[in-house]
Amino acid sequence: MIITVHAKARAKKNEIVRMDETTFKISVTEAPENGKANVAILKLLAEELGMSPSKISLVRGHTIPLKQFEII
Repeated sequence: MIITVHAKARAKKNEIVRMDETTFKISVTEAPENGKANVAILKLLAEELGMSPSKISLVRGHTIPLKQFEII
């Protein structure tokens, strides 16, 4: 399953909003440097879906706000 995320780094607080079954808006306080924001987004997504972060991988959007994660 592919999950689409509209990401925002350097937000005031961590927040996740579910748009539909496979689309989320996720804001994190981490800076988009050295993948820190991507790791924070992945952890929030895993928490929201009730699964381990190791079951989710970033497949597209490593350096842009529109990201796609695959659940394995």
